[in-house]
Amino acid sequence: MFEQLKKTLEDKGYEVLTFASGKEAAEALDALIDGKTVGIGGSMTVEQTGLYERLASHNTVSWHHRVPEGVDPVEVRNAAARSQIYISSVNGIAETGEIVNIDNTGNRVAAISYGPKTVYLLVGKNKIAPDFGAALWRARNVAAPLNARRLNRKTPCAVKADKCYDCSSPDRICRNLSVLWTAPRGAKYVVTLIDEELGY
Repeated sequence: MFEQLKKTLEDKGYEVLTFASGKEAAEALDALIDGKTVGIGGSMTVEQTGLYERLASHNTVSWHHRVPEGVDPVEVRNAAARSQIYISSVNGIAETGEIVNIDNTGNRVAAISYGPKTVYLLVGKNKIAPDFGAALWRARNVAAPLNARRLNRKTPCAVKADKCYDCSSPDRICRNLSVLWTAPRGAKYVVTLIDEELGY
């Protein structure tokens, strides 16, 4: 089902891997990444695939979802951004090739955009939208409210997880927006398309 999207992304400078399931994707990335420093952005997709546990057995992995006792989460985020490899999911990806992410602290969108030598973007089929407008809409009105609810934020969107209210709540998580129009220069970008619904 990914043939056209794969070609579109390759034309925009990305390497593209396709898998039938998150388990298969995790197995493949585990085999590709060895003896490296790896950073992971906030990602339910990574959580659901079990990729962290695999990679942590033979790489140095920094992920603020797994903060060692006594360590400041900010230190973990900073170490993740300085890693050789960065892994994140996306909030929306358009069939026309644009990749959209919304972030709170900005650590994830910053690391995706600049720093690591290789960036892997994990994409469940539920993240795919027909065009840029739809991908942006999905990021704002599907992914962000579900993440706000998961994080127990006191925002209007978290109540029903139904849409963005463009709120001014101190708990608002929609503070940064990143759009990759094409693969940025200076790093290798690998989009991993997975034929399974994963993450938000």
